[in-house]
Amino acid sequence: MSDPLKPVSIAILGPGTVGSEVVRLLTAQAEDLAARVGAPLEIAGIYVRDTSKDRGPNIPRALLTDDASALVAKADVVVELMGGIEPARTLILEAIASGASVVTANKALLAQHGPELYEAADAANVDLYFEAAVAGAIPLVRPVRESLAGDHISRILGIVNGTTNYILDEMTMRGLDYDVALKQAQELGYAEADPTADVEGHDAAAKAAILASLAFHQRVAMDDVYCEGISAVTSEDVIAARETDQVIKLLAIAERTADGVAVRVHPALVPMTHPLAGVHGAFNAVFVEAESAGGLMFYGQGAGGTPTASAVLGDLVSVARHKASGGKGPHESNYAEHEVLPIEAALTRYCVRMSVEDRPGVLSAVAEVFARHDVGIEIVRQVPGQTHAGLILSTYSAPERDLRATVSDLEASDAVAEVKSVLRIEGE
Repeated sequence: MSDPLKPVSIAILGPGTVGSEVVRLLTAQAEDLAARVGAPLEIAGIYVRDTSKDRGPNIPRALLTDDASALVAKADVVVELMGGIEPARTLILEAIASGASVVTANKALLAQHGPELYEAADAANVDLYFEAAVAGAIPLVRPVRESLAGDHISRILGIVNGTTNYILDEMTMRGLDYDVALKQAQELGYAEADPTADVEGHDAAAKAAILASLAFHQRVAMDDVYCEGISAVTSEDVIAARETDQVIKLLAIAERTADGVAVRVHPALVPMTHPLAGVHGAFNAVFVEAESAGGLMFYGQGAGGTPTASAVLGDLVSVARHKASGGKGPHESNYAEHEVLPIEAALTRYCVRMSVEDRPGVLSAVAEVFARHDVGIEIVRQVPGQTHAGLILSTYSAPERDLRATVSDLEASDAVAEVKSVLRIEGE
């Protein structure tokens, strides 16, 4: 066991919005953090690509260095906030090899190279913590990985991307078109200039892969996650949802069934009675269903410098305490060997909105298509029109492959002028 009075040296890689706030909090709360850890926390250095650039009042110039390898080699704990795959991956592996524990918020890196990093950390007997990689300030990784370790999680259903939730919420609450809501999100700093990672679901898919791996005790890669974004959601979809007491949310869903594990990200209709329906703005929320604990809701700010820094500091205190007094956090749990199922095997419900020929026998022709694929119709709504009638059908639960085949046959049917939209229904 090391001397509890010896400072724990911290290397910070990347002083962006989150990194700058971490440095500020380490300085402002130094006394409290030292008391919680059992030793002072000392910033050994801050890696930047350009040391001549002014980093603001929270980043002392004397701590800046452009030699990342030298910095991680002398640190007890490395905090990686650079983002991206390289050089973050290489630097984390260098840190682990030198005996440093690692705190990271890099969801993309963990989703793609998590197994490599977990194995390296376990072999070196150091910690790899990543609470801030999923849902920002919300304590989620630790409850799933540790608090529910004695339970069996059957399903995770969550809003894990604040940008898309803000856009869909503005479309719902203020009646904005998608393009207008997206532009507004960019102006407010919720969305990047290139919003692809958010609006096409890639960010949520990376988080879903991490959560599924933790929940189901096996490795789930980002490539295993079905991913569909919100760019095709229209104002008509939003209005139709509201008329049936539903709201559209981009959901990350991870399920364990008797056949295996299915992980997917897509927009879905959520009943207003479900807790996730009331999540507004850029907030995140995750609903966890466990066999013994039942339903658990985690809600809070999913992004932003200060909220994310809170999660980073929480991890930092834990791993620094281990460095100061001995001990180590949990190893990767990947003993399970459930089959990772394709989206076609997932059980879900569809809401199909279409325009049909306004003539007798059309409804029976449409119903026959559903019956042909053994898909039950729960609700039918007809909307009068001038040339074509509108028809909205909600199905009972069925395999995705059967639902897709049904929609394909509807598109080819003489009775259907156009299939306007298809949205899954979740949360019931």
